[in-house]
Formats: sequence, C-alpha cells, structure tokens
Amino acid sequence: MAGAAGFSFGVAAGEVTSSSAVLWARSDRAGAVTLDVSGDRRFRGSVRRVKLTARATTDLTVQARVGGLKAATTYAYRFRSGRSISAVGRFRTAPRAGADVPVEFAVSGDADATTRPGTSTPAFNRFEVYSQMAAEGNLFNVNLGDTIYSDSDVGGPPALSVEQKWAKYRLNLGLPAALRLRSSAGLYSHWDDHEFINDFTRAEHGEAIYQAGVRAFRDYSPVSYSPAEGIYRSFRWGRNLELFLLDERSFRDAKASAGGTCNSPAGGEDLAPTAPQPVRNAFAALAPPLALPVAPACLARIQDPSRTMLGRSQFDRFTAAIRASTATFKVILNEVPIQQFYALPYDRWEGYEAERVRLLEFLRLNVKNVAFLTTDTHGNFVGEVRTRTLEPGGPVGSGILEVVTGPVATNTYSKEIDEALQSTGTGSLLNALFFKPAPPNGIGMQCAATDVYSYAQVRVTSTQLTITPKDLNGEPVRELGGAPCGPFTVTAR
Repeated sequence: MAGAAGFSFGVAAGEVTSSSAVLWARSDRAGAVTLDVSGDRRFRGSVRRVKLTARATTDLTVQARVGGLKAATTYAYRFRSGRSISAVGRFRTAPRAGADVPVEFAVSGDADATTRPGTSTPAFNRFEVYSQMAAEGNLFNVNLGDTIYSDSDVGGPPALSVEQKWAKYRLNLGLPAALRLRSSAGLYSHWDDHEFINDFTRAEHGEAIYQAGVRAFRDYSPVSYSPAEGIYRSFRWGRNLELFLLDERSFRDAKASAGGTCNSPAGGEDLAPTAPQPVRNAFAALAPPLALPVAPACLARIQDPSRTMLGRSQFDRFTAAIRASTATFKVILNEVPIQQFYALPYDRWEGYEAERVRLLEFLRLNVKNVAFLTTDTHGNFVGEVRTRTLEPGGPVGSGILEVVTGPVATNTYSKEIDEALQSTGTGSLLNALFFKPAPPNGIGMQCAATDVYSYAQVRVTSTQLTITPKDLNGEPVRELGGAPCGPFTVTAR
C-alpha cells in the first residue's frame, strides 16, 4: 500500500475507545485539510467533517480527536486537501465495558528502516511483521516502543533534534507495510528509548533530548500525553480486557550504571552484576570478566529502594487502577522486560530491582489474570515472572506470564550477543546453555527464540487469554531446535 498523492505518509487512528478516536495524517503541503469520518466506507449519508491546518511547526502533520462515536462500530476516515484525497483508513471502536465479546490484537515493536550505506535498501527488512499484523484482521494493534531508531545500529549520526527525528518517522513511513498497519485498524503507539536515544533517562541524557523526542513522537503518533502523566494510559475493551500502557522513560531515575558505578575492573559495564558468582564463573570462558567480583556499590544501587522506574505518581496511579479494574484479563504493555535475564540488567526492570519486586508482589496479592506483553529485547522470551530465579534459596514465582516479542526490523538478540562477544553463534549457544535449562542451571524459559523477526498475536475471551508468537511470514515462531513457541494460555480464575 502506498500513500495517496497529497498524503504520502498515509493515515492512522489512535487512542481508540468505545466513543472516540484520534485520527492522523500528514499533508504533503501546508494549508487547509478536511477530515471526513463516516460509518460508510464510501462516505455516503452522514459524514462528520473536521477542519484542520497543516503547518510547518508540526511537519505538516494534522490530527484530531473525534468523539460521540458508537461503541463496537466500524468507521472509515480520510483527509482532503484541495483536490488531494488520502487513502481511506478504518478502525472499530471498543465495545462497552459490559460486553462479553472476544477481542483479538497483535503487538510488536523495534522498527528501523535505516538503509544500508550507499543504497536505498533497508538494512534489515521491509517491515514484513507489520504487514502480517495488518493481515490478521484484528480489532486493533499495538506498536510498542522504538517506533523509530534515533541512533541506528546501521550507523550514521544520531537524530537528536526535532527535525532530525521527524525525518526518521518519514523514513519508516516510507515503507508500505507501515502505512498498511496504521490504516488497517486502530493502532496504540508507544515509545521506548530509541525515540530519544539508546537506554534513555532524562537524568543522564538531558531535558532537550526528552522534549525533542516527545514533540516528534506526538507529531507522528496519535497519542495522549501530559507532562504530569507522560504516556501512561489504559483502554477498556469490553468485559474481558483492559490494557495498561506504562511510561517507563519519562520518570525513571538514572540507570545504576550511570557514572561508572557498575564498571568491571576489566573495563566497561559489568555484563551480569546480579548473577550469583557461581553462575558468572560458569560463563567466564565466554566472557572472562565474569570471573571478577561485582562492585558492591553497583549491587547496592540496583537494590536501592529509593530508585524508581515508573516514578511514585505513576506507580500509585497504575496500581490503584489495575486493582480496581473489573475486566477479566489485565494486559500490561511493558516497554522493557520484567523477567530476570541477568545479562546487562541496567536498562530493564532488573536494574530497578526493589521497585520490580514491589510491583510484582502487589500484583500477586491484589490482581487476578494479569499478563505482561513486552518488546525491546529483540527476541522471543516467554516465562513466568519471578522475584528470584538463580539466587540462593531457589526460584520464587509470581504466577504472572510475560511474553517478550519482536523485533520488527533491527539486529536480533542473537546477533547483538555475537557482536558484543565477538563470536559467531554465541547468542544461539546462550539459548541452550542458559535461557532454556531449568534453575539452578538456567532461567528455564518456556520459549527462547532469539533470531526471529516476530509479533505476538493475542486472543481474549471470557475464559482465556491466548498469546501466539508469529514470525514475519505469519507462521508460529520456532526455537532453534524446531519446537514451536506457544501458544501460551492464561486461564481466568
């Protein structure tokens, strides 16, 4: 699907509720734009019209929140500028909170359209995952984090200014698969670090990069935001589902590794500071610095109960909301994994361990039928979220499932490990030696497929939440030995 003349970057519908949606487009020229919304795909009969203006200050993007819509109803929308008419987008409003209806949606993230140097060919792929998500015919989809790469693995200068980030969004939307995903159904968009800069925190990277990232993201993604709440929000889809999208960038403290606190005596950040020393010793042949002891100050900072990922206000608001939710299933859309991986924990929940445990204990004691859906790690990792896995005393579980999926288009986890350790095949070897074996020899993940472009397809009914990892061909994700990953089912209790 290509963008229509006059609206080359397509259309999108975001923040869909049972009565409203935020509709987006980018005009190819400044000036008046009209948004048409109708219950008829040919725009016959009643058509709601909204007058907008494309301005250079928002890179010619326009968006409007349209309210007063009917629940569980399909709408068509388009944008017009002079004689130019955009492609027609479609979305379906959410059912009312009491409606007992099945809901299907898909999640992925981590999409980099940067081209190979000296070519016009994307370095990784053409976002085939997005095409498959659109082909599922879902009620909505989720683009969960790293919706652009301000700093690409392919190289080149990082995009730090608003104008440079706008160019990254246009680059991604130059691929037809991205346009197809955005126009095919409602799309909840969410940021992570690469909308700003790798492993971003405001404390370490500064307010200017944060504000540039916020502005560019909001210009290109129809999304709700406020300085006090960031992009934390929730959406109800009938009796059986409520989504909670956590903002894990706006309010977090600096990483434990900031200022060199977690540097290894061998140089660079310690690769696995939270892993018990016997586990570190077992992998020292692959990474010799693991044989060295961890700096006590590093562990103290990771465990510091005053450090936060969410910020106190968001933590309190989220925990109150999810405890009060009457939806059968509560799905937490998570920018970074909350499982224990041990390797380089600084940017993940493990790097804020006291708050991680506090949140898991709250959920375990107060909320039924919870699952985490997560991106960021560039691989498929599925398992129970534990408060303790390899530590003395053995595993302590929460009973909560996390499914990590993706990427859409960037280096996969296996390739990143190979590059970091300068040894081809090391990423796949870690699957067999660490991710799959049960504790105390490994983490004991139900699925570890670390070299697959993928998404998670989700179906929710009154009795089950089923998550099926799929690859860029729409086929089930398979582990290295050929075993399928999932489907994984959470049964209501």
